[in-house]
Amino acid sequence: MWKAYHSVSSIAEASALLDEHRGAARIVAGGTDLIIELERGQHPQLNTLIDITRVPGLDQISLAGDRIVLGPLVTHNHVVASELIRERALPLAQASWEVGAPQIRNRATIAGNLITASPANDTITPLIAMDAEVTLASLAGERTIKLKDFYSGFRQTVLRSDELLRAIRIPPMRDDQRGLFLKLGLRRAQAISVVDAAVVVQLDGSAIVSDARIALGSVAATIVRCAAAEDFLLGQPLTRDVIAETGRLASQSVKPIDDVRGSAEYRSEMVKMLVVRALRKLASGSRLDNIPARPPMLWGADEGIVKRGLPTAIAHLPDTPIKSCVNGVDVCIAAGQRKSLLHWLRDEVKLPGAKEGCAEGECGACTVFLDDVAVMSCMVHAPRAHGAEILTVEGLQRGEALHPIQQAFIDQAAVQCGYCTPGFLMAGAKLLDEIETPDSEQINYSISGNLCRCTGYYKIVEAFHQAARMNAGLEQG
Repeated sequence: MWKAYHSVSSIAEASALLDEHRGAARIVAGGTDLIIELERGQHPQLNTLIDITRVPGLDQISLAGDRIVLGPLVTHNHVVASELIRERALPLAQASWEVGAPQIRNRATIAGNLITASPANDTITPLIAMDAEVTLASLAGERTIKLKDFYSGFRQTVLRSDELLRAIRIPPMRDDQRGLFLKLGLRRAQAISVVDAAVVVQLDGSAIVSDARIALGSVAATIVRCAAAEDFLLGQPLTRDVIAETGRLASQSVKPIDDVRGSAEYRSEMVKMLVVRALRKLASGSRLDNIPARPPMLWGADEGIVKRGLPTAIAHLPDTPIKSCVNGVDVCIAAGQRKSLLHWLRDEVKLPGAKEGCAEGECGACTVFLDDVAVMSCMVHAPRAHGAEILTVEGLQRGEALHPIQQAFIDQAAVQCGYCTPGFLMAGAKLLDEIETPDSEQINYSISGNLCRCTGYYKIVEAFHQAARMNAGLEQG
């Protein structure tokens, strides 16, 4: 585990620390993958973590010249909510929507997804299909390279130990371009890709393909392009026969991996299916954006934007106190710096409400609000609590009265074994903060990251509906 955790107030401070601790330091932006890997002992050389999550301005999405620019703190939920991305880089928005659940999308960053470098990471595929670039920064200066050249092998990149990913740059899709992202997983949410595909085509005035890019994820050591299929499409109309042949060529162009999620033979067939489905959708001219108009984000009034930075940097060593406001009470604890936020809350603050069900962001039982944003506390480093405001299920009650979601769980008998209940309550409370009267689809999306092992979802959803009526003043608690 780490020895020192630095919360910085500027990129310059982060770069200086990377330069000082070359090879032994890692940037924390979301940290959702990193904290799990560290707890599994996968990075024995790391002893220093550099947290940039309190640096304002790094979570912006902007149009600069002929590029859409994403900062290193742009999360998957930021992308999903961005009108610019949905209008000019839709495949990235669709891939971001497929990642994890609201609590994970609130922490996990696009930059972190790229650096983790797994071929199953959803957002890499569309960014390669859209010819994205990354800007890498160090004390020596900056360099910008094509994303396709960023990967040197399985989970390997050309990022130097003294560099951080400063920006992601995407050429916006033009009016004559169409694109989308499709994913095959083993369940509807919280699923790693068995196969995913991003397809971007450019059509001339006669609906003839003048440019095509097909990228595939989770079939090889890195994201791959289908050159033969792309070349075949050029100069062709998107007819049924052309689409079928393109799918066949795409399938033949890869030799998929064979693992527990799917055999190589199955993946080959699914490559063909996804490419054909994508091209048929693009050819139809029908609405491509399948993201809900108002998806639940669970991210508070500031919409996950860093509004208040740290006045000065701080280094948390094993005896450096963590000063935080938990459930409205100021705490100062000089212990637990090398734990997750979940274990710090349970062991040091003595608040056992948040539960550990999986320790890897799969079950949602550990959901808390960190600076008003719903997160999986098992995927947050404890020192991130320093200077932050945290709300746990113990602080959900409103004065003498229970929160509507708490009362509804009682009235609807939505509690079975109860282990998952704190996470559902926190998700429900944040949903009602955002949407006064959510519909069934929004309720289901809001709890897509929460797992009930007793299969009590019917009662839980009924409780959400009752809480919504109570929240709108339509029903008394």
